[in-house]
Amino acid sequence: MARAPLWAPPLLAVQFLTRLPVPALARLDAAAADGFARAMAWLPLVGALIGGVTASIFVAAQALWPPVIAALLALAVEALLTGAFHEDAVADFCDAFGGTARGDRAIEIMRDSRIGSYGALGLGLMVGLRLAAIGALPPMLAAAAIVAAAAVGRLWAVLLVAILPPVATGTAARAGGVPPRRALAALALTVPGVLPLAWLSPLSLLVAAAIGVAVLGWLARFLRRRIGGSTGDCLGFAAYAGQLTLLLAVAAG
Repeated sequence: MARAPLWAPPLLAVQFLTRLPVPALARLDAAAADGFARAMAWLPLVGALIGGVTASIFVAAQALWPPVIAALLALAVEALLTGAFHEDAVADFCDAFGGTARGDRAIEIMRDSRIGSYGALGLGLMVGLRLAAIGALPPMLAAAAIVAAAAVGRLWAVLLVAILPPVATGTAARAGGVPPRRALAALALTVPGVLPLAWLSPLSLLVAAAIGVAVLGWLARFLRRRIGGSTGDCLGFAAYAGQLTLLLAVAAG
């Protein structure tokens, strides 16, 4: 089977994470059996670009409004850019695992487009915490943290694919697992997004990294026990949880 051009994986990552039009991507994806799997390594860098848009809106909006309003506007623009992609996954994840569902039943709940009480509460709390953490930081530190969190969150999704097997059709299955070289590539492509935060608040970044390893490890063990692997909604939840973990660590510092 034909292999997609070298420039196809980053464009596939853009198509996957945003609503931005990317011409002919469907043909490129079909041309390579591992096209989407190769795109996974680029998710952190594309995430950093998304974070750059969010951070720019936040900084610019503070010329007219208080930080909390500026943060809310920034998150609204981000949701338009991404189609609330990860927020939808957070709601589905919380509905599935807020109760005692396991295995196929939990996967079935995640596939249900309706949002229940666990999903509504979980999504509201996570968005609210993210909003509060951003609004609590000085503008430049908040901007650096937003970009770093956006990159690190997508890295969490890549690492979860590397750790756990897919258990349903969808995003996790399309990724097909991430071999060590692609996980290392994703880690390397996270670096540009975290450099500004490393310069402004290196201790916060180290604390966030330590906490992140522990939380991601717990999440992987939890999913292995409950459903035996991961799904696309699990990856989306991991991405949002990764962002929130870093932002809370910076806000605590």
